[in-house]
Amino acid sequence: MLELLIYPMSFIVALALLIAVHEFGHFWVARKLGVKVLRFSIGFGKPLWRRKSRVDDTEYVIATIPLGGYVKMLDEREGEVEEHDKPLAFNNKSVWVRFAIVAAGPMFNFLFAILVLWVMYMSGIHGLKAMVGDVVEGSHAARAGFQHGDQILRIDDIDTPTWNLVRMNLLDAALDSKTVRIEVRDSAGEISQRSMKLDTLGDPVENKDLLGDLGLKQWSPPAELGKPIAGGASERAGLREGDIIISVDDKLIKNWIEWVQEVRNSPGKKVEVLVDRNGSRMTLPLQIDAVKTKGQMIGRAQVALPEKYWDTLDVKIEYNVFEAFKAGVVRTWDMSVLMLRVLGRIVMGDSSVKNISGPLTIAQYAGTTASLGLIPFLSFLSIVSISLGVLNLLPIPVLDGGHLFYFLIEMITGKPVSEQFQATAQQFGIFLLVALMALAFYNDILRLFG
Repeated sequence: MLELLIYPMSFIVALALLIAVHEFGHFWVARKLGVKVLRFSIGFGKPLWRRKSRVDDTEYVIATIPLGGYVKMLDEREGEVEEHDKPLAFNNKSVWVRFAIVAAGPMFNFLFAILVLWVMYMSGIHGLKAMVGDVVEGSHAARAGFQHGDQILRIDDIDTPTWNLVRMNLLDAALDSKTVRIEVRDSAGEISQRSMKLDTLGDPVENKDLLGDLGLKQWSPPAELGKPIAGGASERAGLREGDIIISVDDKLIKNWIEWVQEVRNSPGKKVEVLVDRNGSRMTLPLQIDAVKTKGQMIGRAQVALPEKYWDTLDVKIEYNVFEAFKAGVVRTWDMSVLMLRVLGRIVMGDSSVKNISGPLTIAQYAGTTASLGLIPFLSFLSIVSISLGVLNLLPIPVLDGGHLFYFLIEMITGKPVSEQFQATAQQFGIFLLVALMALAFYNDILRLFG
């Protein structure tokens, strides 16, 4: 029951927090620049809670539908304004002030992401070390000279200590179909440069296994068992710490990843496990436990990887206060640029609209990361916050970017865009957003049932 609740609750918490950050940006800058704020609302629809400030009469609201929010400012275009309040109206402020207020929402999303990443980098982020396992013969990686045991250090002079950073930087390079320079440390400890062409990969956005298509596989330790959990499937089967799995039902197991995958894919199944125990081979019957997680049944043997392999697999990225802040800024910038490039490919038709995700996918990631711990959930929040910032800066009517576009025209021409044009553009913007939301929901449903 708790697992079922963690997904919607995590989604609501994440969405409410990021919307509050966005709207607080508008609210805070408006107040600082002398605009009267009438209402600050998180969510739409019927208010669940409301409170009116005695200091400035601003009404604070939490509403029933947590899929957005708004800051309502004093504006002569939306109602009667008393004479003494006219200097406080949004429409009577200079175009530079209005531009700053509207831009503050997305900017606060970027600032939030930077602060979250700052905290994460100071506390330390764990990841899988970029150690190369098998290299597929005849692949891009093989032609570039990659070998088993290589550790990827940098891609085009950017540090890539983890596989996540390797994937992101390879995707960025693949969008340009360029040749990348990769610095590696081989199994003998020698550092060298590899060059790999990415111009024959097809659409990198569509690619679900970029590393696999390049012929790179992550290094995995042998299928050696750590200490079985008391009462678990492995202990019941008689498996011991130090046993090395050779095969499952005559299927050869070459490493830990293959062992884990075989167990996960066999929930409730009784299998014959061939193990090597101190040089002697024996076959043991293993009744794999069935556990329901994320709506599907998976198998578990309840035995861990030996601690001696953790240092080989795990890397911790940790900086001091100043380096962590710089890393947060760089990461936010890189993610923003990457998202814009991917969006550009979708708009130009170079990538499929199937890559657009909606609330269901976001909710799934929210629940998954929340169940893994605070740091994964914070990482999720930073990515979604950057996405909200990028999305809201797009020059689409209704969004902040559309209003900023109007203000840029006003700065150039010296006169505001006509209300008739804005009204027509607003209708088009609403239609476009509804269509995009419908497409996102459709894609989510296909992923859910596909």
